[in-house]
Amino acid sequence: MFEQFSRGYYLGRLYVEPRDDAAAAMCRQQHERVNEQLYASGDGVERTDYPLVMKLGSQHFAVHGDEQVPADTLVVPEAMLEDANVRNPPSLEEVFLAKADHAAQLLSISEGTPTLPDTAV
Repeated sequence: MFEQFSRGYYLGRLYVEPRDDAAAAMCRQQHERVNEQLYASGDGVERTDYPLVMKLGSQHFAVHGDEQVPADTLVVPEAMLEDANVRNPPSLEEVFLAKADHAAQLLSISEGTPTLPDTAV
């Protein structure tokens, strides 16, 4: 789903759709799998419900898992689609996923967003 892109990001392609909710989300099963593969430190039993940090256009945002979201789809608030110039959703778009250490930094500067545990960095 995501492949190596740079020192700070993985690159993936997801269908991006608007959502009435104020939070971005993706398929819960895929969220947990990506979280486990790319954010877990491998030091035993770990949580897989921490938010993923993605970038669409120039905006970074936390992404949670949601059972109502179809596979290979990212749902975001309508305003975010406009800011990222996503036209005619659902639209297949390049989405950047911050690597664990970069994600922890980005989440720590966001107000009210939980950070990843120190073991995942």
